[in-house]
Amino acid sequence: MKRRIINDLVKWKNSPGRKPLVLEGARQVGKTFILKEFGMSEYENLIYLNCDNNDFMKELFLQDFDMERILRAIEAFTNQSINAGKTLLFIDEIQEAPRALTSLKYFCENASDQHVVVAGSLLGISCRTGESYPVGKVDILSLYPMSFEEFLWAMGEDQLCEVLNSKQWDILRTLDTKLQDLLRQYFYVGGMPEAVLCYITDRDVPKVRRIQKSILKTYERDFAKHAGGETQRIRLVWSSIPGQLAKENKKFVYGAVRKGARAKDFEMAIQWLVDAGLVLKLRRCLNPTMSLSFYEDTEAFKLYLLDVGLLGAMSNAPARLMVIANKVFVEFKGAFSENYVFQQLKTLGDLPLYYFSKDNSTQEVDFLMQTDEHIIPIEVKAEENTKSKSLNGFVNVDHADKHLKALRCSMQPYADQGWMENIPLYSVLAYFSDLAE
Repeated sequence: MKRRIINDLVKWKNSPGRKPLVLEGARQVGKTFILKEFGMSEYENLIYLNCDNNDFMKELFLQDFDMERILRAIEAFTNQSINAGKTLLFIDEIQEAPRALTSLKYFCENASDQHVVVAGSLLGISCRTGESYPVGKVDILSLYPMSFEEFLWAMGEDQLCEVLNSKQWDILRTLDTKLQDLLRQYFYVGGMPEAVLCYITDRDVPKVRRIQKSILKTYERDFAKHAGGETQRIRLVWSSIPGQLAKENKKFVYGAVRKGARAKDFEMAIQWLVDAGLVLKLRRCLNPTMSLSFYEDTEAFKLYLLDVGLLGAMSNAPARLMVIANKVFVEFKGAFSENYVFQQLKTLGDLPLYYFSKDNSTQEVDFLMQTDEHIIPIEVKAEENTKSKSLNGFVNVDHADKHLKALRCSMQPYADQGWMENIPLYSVLAYFSDLAE
């Protein structure tokens, strides 16, 4: 299945300052598949080494980091020649081989002509004891679940994608019904590649949900494998997320995890889930002024799931409310729509993202995005009532001196109201891609 990250991989290959590449991402987001596709399409040959249950890989780096010895040993083990620039060396599940992560420093320093990519579970890499991350010696890319655009590609809707990315709003208005229907399907299926492949192949909605449940169980087993004494706290935080998002005010509340709980009880568990790539953390910003990070409130935040489809599976949201009817956009107090928007924005890279809320007031702005030139307040509206009282007060009253222009993401057609643009939910990624670039 086509993934946008392939363009970044090609740029990495052609970069004169290329270092060994670490492809980060949660389990089962497609890291192995995309790196194999990249290797087979861009190189004369691909050498794939999986460190899981591989005695050769577990011994390879224990003796020393002599690159000539290591490369010759790999050639002998795989019966393939390694030719600099023509061979892609792909080390998978790198966390399972002792000192393999450390070896990337020596690939960078002593074998810089070799093209080396690695992938592995963020859970294992972040929890690997006795090894230091080769900071400054590797390039890093992040892979997330499939975006709505990638879902459309998988559905064979390439032409529709082109129109969507062109942002020709008059044409998109005529395609509104079709795009809303596809967005409903994406809300249910989500972007986990196995679930998407099942859906495009079989159109078996119950089977998709079984796959999502299986992925969730895999994550929960990993808690026990990697988290040690934090396992139970991680489980409690993890299971609380759907309920936290179903609230009108989606700020994370420790008391909703366990009665009487405080930050010190669960902050390590939350950070563990963030580091593992399983949850997306959105911090509060107190002032919409460059740079947003200067005004970050470290005590207040929201947690979203890495994938909107997995959120549906965790919530046991019925398929009839998601795939068949329009209720997915109005039920659950906007939880799916906000999770979807944040998920799309995260695929664009490291754009600063926050939310805003005013103390002793109901005023809240769902997202604040910082680009090179602007602060953009973003409101997500799932229900048919798209009045933006909080957003209007934020832009035109409280911060009128900043001359901000807001965005509202809703199911209404595109409209420019001067102080605010309304963009359809299905066009979120297409709209923001240009700003990210």
